[in-house]
Amino acid sequence: MTQAFKTIIWPRRNLVFIGLILIVIRSLAGLVLPWQSKVLLDEVVPNNDPSQLYTLIAIVLVAILVQAITSFALTQILSVQAQYLISELRAQVQKKVLSLPISFFDNNKTGGMVSRIMSDVEGVRNLIGTGLVQLVGGTFTAIVSLVILIKLNAWMTLFVFVPLSIFGYIALRAFKYIRPVFRVRGKINAEVKGRLTETLAGVRVIKAFNAEAQENLVFEKGVERLFKNVKKSLTATAIMTSSSTFLIGVATTGIMGIGGYYMMQGEMTTGDFLFFTLVLGFMIAPIVQMSNIGSQLTEALAGLDRTEELMNMTAEEDNASRTVRLNKLIGDVEFNNVSFAYEAGKPVLHNVSFKAPAGTVTALVGSSGSGKSTIAGLSATFLNPNTGEVLIDNQDLSKVKLSSFRKHLGVVLQDEFLFEGTIRENILFPRPNATEAELQNAIKAAYVNEFTDRFDDGLETLIGERGVKLSGGQRQRLAIARAILADPKLIILDEATSNLDTESEALIQKSLNELVKDRTTIVIAHRLSTIRKADQILVIEAGHIVERGTHDELIANNGRYYDLYTYQAKI
Repeated sequence: MTQAFKTIIWPRRNLVFIGLILIVIRSLAGLVLPWQSKVLLDEVVPNNDPSQLYTLIAIVLVAILVQAITSFALTQILSVQAQYLISELRAQVQKKVLSLPISFFDNNKTGGMVSRIMSDVEGVRNLIGTGLVQLVGGTFTAIVSLVILIKLNAWMTLFVFVPLSIFGYIALRAFKYIRPVFRVRGKINAEVKGRLTETLAGVRVIKAFNAEAQENLVFEKGVERLFKNVKKSLTATAIMTSSSTFLIGVATTGIMGIGGYYMMQGEMTTGDFLFFTLVLGFMIAPIVQMSNIGSQLTEALAGLDRTEELMNMTAEEDNASRTVRLNKLIGDVEFNNVSFAYEAGKPVLHNVSFKAPAGTVTALVGSSGSGKSTIAGLSATFLNPNTGEVLIDNQDLSKVKLSSFRKHLGVVLQDEFLFEGTIRENILFPRPNATEAELQNAIKAAYVNEFTDRFDDGLETLIGERGVKLSGGQRQRLAIARAILADPKLIILDEATSNLDTESEALIQKSLNELVKDRTTIVIAHRLSTIRKADQILVIEAGHIVERGTHDELIANNGRYYDLYTYQAKI
């Protein structure tokens, strides 16, 4: 609560203060009606005074107008500001998420992160919006009403105060129980949304394996967990609501009895009794309302706790050891006794050392799980070595500011990610301000025009989510065009030709030759025929470099590379 107050409420204290003033005015205006009701019964009607009646009506109408104006102003000032703050917070959280290291994304579901960005911050509307102000304003109204009630009749007020105190105790206990329930709900919600996102993204696999029933069952279990969590909070809320109904009913019944007795004894007028009853409503209503607002605030704080956890994570660029800024990149890459493990005690790389001079092509080959992609991930700074150094132009990459390095980096992945939109938008992604000539050069170099020229809308063709409307070869050429347009000094190619048919592979090989020219290239390939011209080939097995050399040298060695190459040639 303290952190939320500092970061959310305090910077907007002027707006909140104005809101509090408005709700005080609205509360005081609301007390005019019961007060004038007493005047009507005790003075106007007995005196048979029409002029005083007209004055009374005018006062009540002015009070109602003040209430209407202050209510409208509250909505405009606080509710609109709360919605603006929600959009602002979402942008901040999304920015923070994108600044986190790749390991965070490997360990968290996409749908869960979407939930944290979109849903967790919504509770802000109850902190900066009318929720908090109504809580404070309701407290003010209850206190003012209590003072008036004590002045009217202290004994009747005391009788009411006892059941209300019991209700307050029950409410506090319930809120203490509910908050952790809401925190767990946020996590369950994120998990369910994460699985749902995966299900929708993998619908083709699900249908291909006739697994709809299996996925339905997984989702049903998730929503059942969510239901059980909601049930817990509803039970606590129901206890508060039912106890308030019973205790307020007891208080009201008692007031009828005590008030009736005082009126029969002539110690209280009809107007006093009506005034007491109406003001009592003004005291009780905010207290009952506070239970609902309290639930909202509790849920809001639980969501903001989760948001705060996220915002307190260390961004990649905030690493204090990253002080070196690369103004220019030559492209010399060196691995110096690099070891890496995704899990403690289970190393994937063992003391790997090699040099990739600027402008050369280094190919990584080996069986699946040997460590090729890990080497590529370390080269791209997606991973950091446990021991040893990865150097770029003789600078330790773990000390280099990532933004200054990655602006010189280009990556073409095996399963390349394309964004929903047009072909033009996807190619321009790394350089939105590139000229039309630069765009066309990249398109021609990657032979994208070979298929876009056949499309009615050409470069404006919509490709669908993840490029689903294009073939594997077309998506790959689009990714290569994007990399060419980025004009990087270091390129990492992960199975760049794996999804291509023979004709497309021939076209891509030409475009790759253009792409790697004068650039340092690290390429992972299963198709060994595509790397025959590499300057050096590293054969990786079980996290070790077991062979290194050119294609001809490795064939002559008659070792592991020779076995892999001749095996593929037979296939």
